Parts: sequence; structure tokens; C-alpha cells
Amino acid sequence: MYRAPVEEIAHTLKHVAGLNAALEGGRLGDLSEDLVDAILSEAGRFATDEVTPLRKIGDEHGAVLKDAAVTTPPGWKDLYRRWVEGGWNALTGPEEFGGQGLPNMLSVAALEMWNSGSMAFAIGPTLTMGAVEALDKHGSDELKATYLEKLVSGEWMGTMNLTEPQAGSDLAALRTRAEPVGDGTYRIFGQKIFITYGEHDFTDNIVHLVLARLPDAPAGTRGISLFLVPKFFVNDDGSLGARNDAFCASIEHKMGIHASPTCTMIYGDGFAKDREPGAIGWLIGEENKGLACMFTMMNNARLAVAMQGVAIAEAARQKALAYAQERRQGKALGFDGEGMAPIVHHADVKRNLLTMKALTQVARAISYSCAHALDMAHASEGEDMRHWQDRANLLTPIAKAFSTDIGVEVASIGVQVHGGMGYIEETGAAALLRDARIAPIYEGTNGIQAIDLVMRKLPLGGGEHVRGYIAELREDIEKLRKSNADGFGRTAEKCDAALDDLAEATSFLQAAVAEGRQEEALAGATPYLRLFALAAGGSYLVRGALAGGDRARLALARFFAENLVDEASALKKRVVEGAKSLADADSALVS
Repeated sequence: MYRAPVEEIAHTLKHVAGLNAALEGGRLGDLSEDLVDAILSEAGRFATDEVTPLRKIGDEHGAVLKDAAVTTPPGWKDLYRRWVEGGWNALTGPEEFGGQGLPNMLSVAALEMWNSGSMAFAIGPTLTMGAVEALDKHGSDELKATYLEKLVSGEWMGTMNLTEPQAGSDLAALRTRAEPVGDGTYRIFGQKIFITYGEHDFTDNIVHLVLARLPDAPAGTRGISLFLVPKFFVNDDGSLGARNDAFCASIEHKMGIHASPTCTMIYGDGFAKDREPGAIGWLIGEENKGLACMFTMMNNARLAVAMQGVAIAEAARQKALAYAQERRQGKALGFDGEGMAPIVHHADVKRNLLTMKALTQVARAISYSCAHALDMAHASEGEDMRHWQDRANLLTPIAKAFSTDIGVEVASIGVQVHGGMGYIEETGAAALLRDARIAPIYEGTNGIQAIDLVMRKLPLGGGEHVRGYIAELREDIEKLRKSNADGFGRTAEKCDAALDDLAEATSFLQAAVAEGRQEEALAGATPYLRLFALAAGGSYLVRGALAGGDRARLALARFFAENLVDEASALKKRVVEGAKSLADADSALVS
């Protein structure tokens, strides 16, 4: 059974990501460390005691569609009611609409715990939080007044409607159309697929944010607008009115997250029989500027998806460790007890468990640091704000891609630790792997994240921002050297070498982009992103170990440095040398 690692989460927030420095510098208003601890403790309790027990029920029962209505698994609707009553949906919401206005750092920490409890449950409220941010930043005063308070509280939920059957990740190919009515509203016609919680029984109303094209819109992504399309219209007194012409035609039968209804949504197909076809929507932001509005929600979602990766990894690690402590098999060196040894004493199992823990902690540190950068950007002005926004922009694709890759990798190792029992659904190890596998795909595939990192984020600040970040990471290794702390072994040497590899690969890719050698840059993007995360991870683990004075954190940093971070050297060679062999291998694809 999962137990929220509140102490480790708090340590990472405070001493690795930068929360304590922000609190001491007065950058987060009247937020105190005591309040942070209280929020984390209660979020952990809710995840452990209320969300986790329903994970297996959700996986086995799934969501059910009948007559265009979705029923969630037994107990889930009541769980959501308790979630709303606890104020969790309003954690980071704008205060003028009933939110608590708390930092992103607290939100992502809580999201980690809830996703460890059940990814299929936590993904629904996550999209509502993103809808709140997009509507708050880009919506009209009238739309905010009508929808934000109930979205912030969680009384209503929100969705994000991008993907269409022919479009996939290429939003330039969207066909959903929006026809002006003449009264400030639009009639929406089209089909959207893979819409998470597009229909459900948690709330009376669902607020869809839908990308569509106006009749005279320019081609490509420059011609996309964003519309708010409610399931039910809202009367002047705030009560719900007639049903809109929007409905769920089907839900997907998926590999994992079974309890999360993944819907095919139809807009404007005459579902509302008593009036002219067309789902009525309201424009958010400006015409043909919808993608910029939606990116507010997408960037929020990408960091939230990063937390799904961290969360599944943590849940899988705990499950594997508990099994390894109980399962007895064979003889193990150093075990002096009677009978067969618990498999946790076998060297290969120890290596697997430590790999799981180190990778999980690295992904957590990167993701929390990204949230910290967002908070600092929000709390800053001028050059300081630009610096922190650049940092958040740099870390977002790394957090999303690395953390979700790690979620799959660690969950897979967890199955291995369980042996044959891991392949059997009874233990729950396989369910975690099934859940994790979607996260590297949605909210921009990890290949797209790597391209974004190399083509758009490395040039930030004329290329200086990433170099400054690498220099900051080196400061942690220098502090380790000056500390003369015992037990770190070759950690400083190994982490320094990884940062050298990162710096060299960064310079190579920056030059390739600047000189128009795009094929080389694109070929090296995915290995570069992993190289970046591993090199940064060594410094973050050292930072956490030095701050905690804890032998376990020291041992984990050393294990990572002496067993895992050497992969950076091979990744650098793939970045610098791999493009030509990739280009010359086309013939191998057709044989």
C-alpha cells in the first residue's frame, strides 16, 4: 500500500528546489513553513487514506458509457466530493474567485501524492486547474464571472479539446469549425478524440475548452481560435439551463488508467433535438489566437504530467521495496538469518531498488525546480522575471519527458523485482506499468518535448541561459568538494564529468541550430534531453544530501554517481556523432 513520502517531498521542496530560500526572501507573500508542512501532511493523508484504497477498484471496474452518459467506478464520485470539500481543487486558484492562491510548488507536490494514490483519479482535477489558469489569463470578464468560481472550487470541471482523428500532434491539421452566430456566440461543429474526463458523473456541469477554426481563418496554427463550450448553459442567476449540442460518442478501452474516461466528443451533431444544430461556444481571447491561449493550459498540463511520472515511479518503488522485504528466495551474502533470505539482500535486487529510488528522486527534483521557477517568475518583475520564466521554459520539456520516461522505466523495474508475481495482476505492479505508459505520449510526446528543448529552449537568452544553469549545477559539486564530507566516494568526479558532457553536447546543438544543421540537431534531441536530466540529477542529489546531513541521501547520491550517471558520456556521443548513421539507415526501415 502506498504511503505518501511527505518528509522526502518536503525536503526536496525546501532544500533542493528552493522553497526555503523563497520563503526567507519574502517572495511568497505570507506563506510560512508551518503552513507548508500542514498542507503537505494533509495532502499526504488524503492520498494515502482516501485515494489509494480506490485505485484497484478503479482499475478493475473502469468507466462505463451508456446513453451518452459516463458512470465512474464505485466510490469515485464520493471521493471527488470529499476532494472538493477539502478545498484541494482551489489550491492554486485565483483568490478573487475563491482560490487559495498558493504557489505551484505546493500544487505539484500535492499532485504527486494524489497521482501516486491513483493516476486515473487525479488526472481529472488536473485539467480543471489548467482550464482555470487559461480562463483567468485570457477570458473575458463576463466568462470569468460566469464560470471561474465554480471551476476553482471544483463544483464544475474543465476539459481540454485539441486532438482530432486526422491531426494527432499536428494542430495545423485541425478541422473543427466555429461559425459566428452574430450575437457574440459561435456554433461549433467537429469531433475531438482522447478527451480526458470529457463526460463523467463527478459534477453537474463540464466546461470544455475547444480549439476550432473560423470560416475565414488563415491556414495552419495561425488560424486556430479557442472557445468555451459548456455541457449545460448557465442561466443569469447561475443555475443550469438547457443541454448544449455536445456529447460523448464513445470512450476508449485503454491499456491503463481505466477509470479515467477518455472520450470521443461530438460538437454540433444535433444531439440537442429542440434547436438548430451546433454547440454554442464563447471566444476566449482573440480570434485566430487560440493556440497562445491554449498553451497556458498545455504548459500547466505538461508539468502536471511530469508529476504523474514521478508519482507512478514512487508508488512502484514502494511496492517493489515492500515485496522485496517480505519475499524470501535463496541465500544471500551478508544475510545471517535462518532459512532463505529476503530478496532485498541480493545484490541485483538492491541495485534495482536503488536505481528506482535514485531516478525517482532526480525526476522529483527537476519537476519541483520547474515549479519553483514558475513561482519566482510570478513573484518577480523585469529582468528577474525574464530570468525565471526562461528557467521554467527550459525545465518544462525536461520535467515532462524525463519524468514520464522514468515513470515507465521504474514501474518496469518494479515488475522485475516482483518476478513472476509482477506479471500477475494480483500484486498491482503491472497496473502501475500500464498506467504509466500513456504519460510519455500525451500533452506532447516526449520526442516533441526533446525537439522543443533543442530548437526553442537552448537559444533562450542568446544561448546564455542554459550555460548559466549548467554553471549553477557546478556550484553544487564545488560545495561537495569543499565540504570534505565522508562517504561520497567518486561522486564529485563523476558528476563533474557528466556536466562536462552536458556542456559539450549543448554547445554542439546550439551551433547546429544556429548554422542551420537542423537534421543533426533533431537527431540528437532525445538523447540530449536524457543527458541533460541525468547531469542535472547528480547535482540535485548532491544538493539534497549536503542540505540534509542524512546518510541515506548521501548513499543515494553516491550510488547514482557511481552507477548511473556515466550514461551521460554515451548519450553525448549519440548527440554529437549519431546523426549521420541515422540519416544513412533509411534503407533499414523498409527491409
